Amino acid sequence: MVAAADFSTDTGPRHVAVIMDGNGRWAQARGMFRTAGHRSGMEAVRRIVESARALEIPYLTIFGFSAENWGRPVEEVEELMLLLRLYLRSEIADLHKNGVRLRVIGERSRLAADIVNLIEHGETLTAGNSKLNFTVALSYGGRQDVVQAAQKLAEAAIAGEVTPQSIDQDAISARLWTAELPDPDLVIRTSGEQRISNFFLWQSAYAELIFLDTLWPDFSKADLEHAIREFRRRERRYGAVVTNR
Repeated sequence: MVAAADFSTDTGPRHVAVIMDGNGRWAQARGMFRTAGHRSGMEAVRRIVESARALEIPYLTIFGFSAENWGRPVEEVEELMLLLRLYLRSEIADLHKNGVRLRVIGERSRLAADIVNLIEHGETLTAGNSKLNFTVALSYGGRQDVVQAAQKLAEAAIAGEVTPQSIDQDAISARLWTAELPDPDLVIRTSGEQRISNFFLWQSAYAELIFLDTLWPDFSKADLEHAIREFRRRERRYGAVVTNR
């Protein structure tokens, strides 16, 4: 087991991002509707937040709903939005009580007004918390993130605030939805799939990628600890320099 005392800025990871996958397959394997898998997946979200806080991981991000997920059957999208409402209504008070700061990134314009209100309430209520920075990517896509950052830079250029020559990596990073977050050190994907599916394309440039066979509803603290142990065995070279952890 990985003890909280083992964590430090030298060993990491500082920021763990998770692509939650396998809800549908989990349900189908049990003869259930896909929606049952999504409901069990919500319990796994609660477990990973508790685990990350216990292990003193400073930043945790989950890929909750992708920009492409809007193309799923209407009934499934409606169920996912219902579960999102349920999560926000039932969990925000506990997140705040436990010192967790909530952020939501993505295209909010596509979300229903009542969901946006719940998000804004949660972000405002928890803004001063520091035990865990918990970010949920909703209606999010990595390409869309870069596009909206480019649009902001174009607007700034038209306004005379920047010149083409002044645009660098920092200028782009500062305009991404993740501007307030450090880049992830570790990206975990569940269910055995080995791709990042348009998640954190810019931010994951030097992240360690770990793919687990575990389906998301079964994800446990032990799975998180396993991924962390694997992360700590790797050498992070950043192109040339080995980082000793």
